[in-house]
Amino acid sequence: MPRRRAARPAQRPLAPAERIVDKRDGQWNVRPITGATSTKSYTCPGCLTAITPATPHVVVWPVEKALLSADAIDERRHWHTSCWARKH
Repeated sequence: MPRRRAARPAQRPLAPAERIVDKRDGQWNVRPITGATSTKSYTCPGCLTAITPATPHVVVWPVEKALLSADAIDERRHWHTSCWARKH
């Protein structure tokens, strides 16, 4: 009897500017955010300083969800673009 392939989890389609990036710790969805659409303040996990409203930055989340997460998008974080570029 031939072996059956395991079904791959359905992934949502990427937004036009969104891309998948390979880093040492896995694959990540990266979405650039323009200053015009940024209205809240966030703390960058790379440098632990504030990303102020109207500052262009990136939103990053893993392609595969963590074991205890309901969905990978729940793990999204806002990074300064330069901090994300420096991340291994």
